[in-house]
Formats: sequence, structure tokens, C-alpha cells
Amino acid sequence: MRALVIDDSRAIRAIIGGILREIGISVISAGNGQEGLEQLERNPDVDLVLVDWNMPVMNGLDFILAVRRQRAYDALRIMMVTTETEHEQVLRALDAGANEYVMKPFTKDVLVAKLSLLDVFEA
Repeated sequence: MRALVIDDSRAIRAIIGGILREIGISVISAGNGQEGLEQLERNPDVDLVLVDWNMPVMNGLDFILAVRRQRAYDALRIMMVTTETEHEQVLRALDAGANEYVMKPFTKDVLVAKLSLLDVFEA
């Protein structure tokens, strides 16, 4: 299993990456949605993307929309990990093609539980 973590915060990328590595998932990262798209092109074996909403250059919602327009990524599981907590924002992300949604701040247990919902990891 290989994951792509997209967040403009180096600290958040490190935290999420550390959790994923602890449960046996290989991790690559990107600092915004555009870099994320480039990483996907270079790494076609990515199974899972965890993406922030609010980032410069290309935000997470636009990233999801761009990915879901490409049939090659139909099986890719996407989790939005963000500070956006309004119900309407959650629905927008899910409607755009996110498979799951985690609100910051989160705990390791919450992240692992959400990953298990995506059949990424057995909690």
C-alpha cells in the first residue's frame, strides 16, 4: 500500500506520514494540489491520497475534482483531512469525489479508524 499526503504544512505531512508508516503504508508527499497531481503521474502505484483543503497553488477540492475527471484514478481512495468543519464543506468534498473526511485536529485513533473504513487498514 502506498499513500500520497498533500498538505502545505510540513508538520502535518510529517504527522500523517508517521502514522501511515507505523501501520505499514509507504508514503510520498506534496505541498499543494498541483504537486500532488505531478506526484500521481510519477507514482502510478499510489492507492490512497490524504489531502488538505486549504493550500496555495491548487487547493484540495480542486485536486479531487481534477483527479476524478481522469478514469485512470477511479479506484484511488481519497481522504480529505482539513480544518473545514461546516457540514456543507463536508458534503462538497464528498460530492467532488472524496471517499472519507477527517477534521483537524485529529488523533491517530481517528485517522486509523477512517482508514479502516476505506479498507486500507484493519483497526
